[in-house]
Amino acid sequence: MSSPPDQALLRQSLYGVTEEPTYGGILSFMRRRYSRDLSEADVAILGIPFDLATTARPGSRYGPRAVREASASLAWERQPVGWDFSPFDELAVVDYGDCDFDAGHPAGVPDEIYDCARQILATDTALLSIGGDHFVSYPLLRAHAEKHGELSLIHFDAHSDTWAEEHQRIDHGTMFYHAAQQGLVSPAHSVQIGLRTHNDSDHGFHIFDAAAVHDLKAVDLAARVKDIVGDRPCYLTFDIDCLDPSFAPGTGTPVVGGLSTHQAMQILQHLRGINLVGMDVVEVAPQYDVGAITSLAAANVALQQLCLFARAGK
Repeated sequence: MSSPPDQALLRQSLYGVTEEPTYGGILSFMRRRYSRDLSEADVAILGIPFDLATTARPGSRYGPRAVREASASLAWERQPVGWDFSPFDELAVVDYGDCDFDAGHPAGVPDEIYDCARQILATDTALLSIGGDHFVSYPLLRAHAEKHGELSLIHFDAHSDTWAEEHQRIDHGTMFYHAAQQGLVSPAHSVQIGLRTHNDSDHGFHIFDAAAVHDLKAVDLAARVKDIVGDRPCYLTFDIDCLDPSFAPGTGTPVVGGLSTHQAMQILQHLRGINLVGMDVVEVAPQYDVGAITSLAAANVALQQLCLFARAGK
C-alpha cells in the first residue's frame, strides 16, 4: 500500500522506505525528509546547482533537481541491486536542500560552498552532494580534508581534471591538480577510473583508463583500487560523463568509449569496505538527456554511494 504523498515533508521516521506514487508528491532525494535539523541525521543530501566553471556545455545547475526527480522511481525499493540490505534501514538520511550562494558574485561561490559543507560536517553528519559541474568537488574536498585530513580520492570520469594551472585559476578541469598541490588529496593513494582524454602528466595519480576498465573484471579492478587507497579516509567523486554517452547523454562534455551503467554499478559494489567519508555525483545536464536516463543513472550512483557509506570500513 502506498504512503500518503509528500513524504518529503510528512515522513515521521528518518529510517526505512515508503511507497509514495512515483508520479506525484514533493520531490526530495529518494523521498527523504527535507530538513536542516541534523541532530539525528547520519547523512545529508546537498544539492549544488552551480555550473559557472564549465568549459563546455552548461546546464548542470539543473542536475540536483533532475536527480531528485529520477530518484523517485527508486525510493520504494527495499534492497538496491547488488546489495543485501537497504541503506535506509541503517542510515538516517535527510535531504538538506540546496547550497545557498550568490551567483551574482561568482568569486565568492567557492567559499560559500565550502562554508555550507563545513557547517554540515561539523555536526558529524556525512555529506552526499549532487552537482553541478565538477568544480564543486574542490570546495567540498577542502571541507572534508579539514575534518578528516589528507584524503584518498576515488575519481570516476572521462577526464583527468588535473590540468596544471599555476595562477590559481580553477575550473572543472583543473581542480584536482590544485587539490593535490594543496595537500587535500594524496595522488599516491588516489585512483582515476574511466579516463579517455589525454593529459601530458598523471601528476602521480593512479589511472585505470576506460580501455583498462573494459579489459578487467570489476572485482579485480576494485581490488586494485582498494589496495591503493588502503584504509585511508576516501572521498568518492563520480562525474556522470564517466559513462558512455549511450548510457548518459545528458552531460556537458560527453566522450565516447566510456563505461556502461552495469560496469559502474559492479565496480562500486566491489569497493565495499573502503573508508568512505564523503561523496558526490556531478555533471548531470538534463536538457541534453534522453528519457531521463542520465538522471536515473546518477540517482543509482548516489544510491550505491550510500550503500558503500553504510558498509565503510566493514
